[in-house]
Amino acid sequence: MTGRSTDKVAIVTGGSRGIGRAICLRLAQEGWSVAVGYVTQKEAADEVVETIQASGGRAAAIQSDIGDPDAIPQLFDRAAEALGPLGLFVANAGMTGDAIRIDEQTPEKLRRLIDVNLLGAMLGAGEAVRRLSTRHGGAGGAIILLSSVSARLGGLSGQVAYATTKGAIETFTRGLANEVGPEGIRVVAVAPGLTATDMLPDGAEAIARTSVPLRRVGEASEVAEAVAWAASSAASYVTGTTITVSGGR
Repeated sequence: MTGRSTDKVAIVTGGSRGIGRAICLRLAQEGWSVAVGYVTQKEAADEVVETIQASGGRAAAIQSDIGDPDAIPQLFDRAAEALGPLGLFVANAGMTGDAIRIDEQTPEKLRRLIDVNLLGAMLGAGEAVRRLSTRHGGAGGAIILLSSVSARLGGLSGQVAYATTKGAIETFTRGLANEVGPEGIRVVAVAPGLTATDMLPDGAEAIARTSVPLRRVGEASEVAEAVAWAASSAASYVTGTTITVSGGR
């Protein structure tokens, strides 16, 4: 094990694959006990846990649909039972939805997108505040919300709705930081650009070669580094802001 040791728990939603997986592994290297949230990818979540445990860390896979408000308190309760008191909440779970124009969207598709990307993150953050805030008897901590450069750029073709949810995440980050900063909680957003995961759209590599100053797609591990830093004591005076990890795009 490298990095600092802590007796606090990090909950990472959507932790079984992609950026979420990389975040779980990187936080474990920093000494966090990690609750790996997942919806359907049980085998993948178990693999993340096994990898962490093989390196001497502590982790538990916890099934939870962040888009279901009733499931969120259960996620936090089960993480506390398995690993201990919360110190960090990472709202990573998200979906891009169908790549279609807004005039082709349906209320049902938009509702699910908002429930997962925005409402789930907001309710999860609220649950974290109830456990972290000194106002509620907590010891403080951090909340990190995954955004996207699409919040600023408007999204790739057919992803206006997705970009809108991420724009709201960045507004929420700033507002929540103002609200809970006096209670010992820092709130930071991390906004990846084009990143090599299974959510990467077709043709993204070609887009990166022409529109990303570093001329490549990013790696999930590079996003995880930003999350780990934002969660650490090195970022103790950082809150209410968005860290962009996009190769300059």
